Amino acid sequence: MGITHEVAAGFYKHSNVIAKIKRFAEVSKAIAFSRKLKVASFGNNMREVAVTDGDRVESQIKYGWECNYYAIGDIVDIAAKVSKEEIDAKMKEYADKYTMATTNTEAVSEQAKYEVAIEKFLEKNKIGAFADTFQDLHGLKQLPGLAVQNLMTKGVGFGPEGDYKISAMSAILMKMAEGREGATGFIEDYTYDLTEGEELELASHMLEVPPAFAATKPEIQVHPLGIGGKDDPARLVFDGVTGDGIQVTMVDMGDRFRIICADIELVKQPKPMPKLPVARIMYRHKPNFNIGTSAWCYAGGAHHSVVSTALTRDDIAMFARLTGTELITIGDDTTEADLQKFFMK
Repeated sequence: MGITHEVAAGFYKHSNVIAKIKRFAEVSKAIAFSRKLKVASFGNNMREVAVTDGDRVESQIKYGWECNYYAIGDIVDIAAKVSKEEIDAKMKEYADKYTMATTNTEAVSEQAKYEVAIEKFLEKNKIGAFADTFQDLHGLKQLPGLAVQNLMTKGVGFGPEGDYKISAMSAILMKMAEGREGATGFIEDYTYDLTEGEELELASHMLEVPPAFAATKPEIQVHPLGIGGKDDPARLVFDGVTGDGIQVTMVDMGDRFRIICADIELVKQPKPMPKLPVARIMYRHKPNFNIGTSAWCYAGGAHHSVVSTALTRDDIAMFARLTGTELITIGDDTTEADLQKFFMK
């Protein structure tokens, strides 16, 4: 009948069969969520960065995502009407969850106002993920940072620079990971530590890394941001968790979507980074930096992705099968010979 399905072979009480059925249920839940997901784009994708764009109509046909554009003025109008009581309540939430490591509480309360406004907009329009861009901030004093980070703790998907695909994928994979131990959320490939034999990747973003990745209680700090031309934004600053995980991205290949899933090892940062006042995690691709990072690049890996220590490559593979999405995986079983295959694709 052409119905996509999975087979769990074995006795229904055996642990491997139960695990397969459990995975199917969790992935199916995420797919059902995907089919009703609404994604808001405040501004378009970042100028001159094609990888953050994609065919939104095809996204809706294939995955169910209803991706629509909204002016940032919609948030500005709501923010202008946010009451002092609402801001105070949000500030208390911040104080309960995070360490206030700044005396610039005015900047923090500005983020609180943004979060209240975005929450109202998302709830009214039944939207589960959104993207913004620092190139379209008219009417805002700051780039939303802390506001977005705290929203992601509530399962709201996010993509910067207008990256609607990664905002949707982050929401979907957070839904898939519900009830599991570990962290799941948006991240960006930031820069490399190329110390010979100890190569690592630093993953971060200007502001918007979810605090689910924090190894210790995050701090609220306020620092200048040399992009966007706005006031100094409040953000959460922390070092990341360690352990095995996966890095997942989606790329629009023109005639199809491609998911790339890489096995990674999250590690402790080798040195303090006082001059990088943002949230950050560090990891290395498997099987090693040379093969893993080369494979990611050959496969067309984007600079935005979703990292998870809760999900595995098997979860992503099942999602790809059930949605009919091309999948490239990278891990301990990837060899030098595979790199040419990725390039040919």
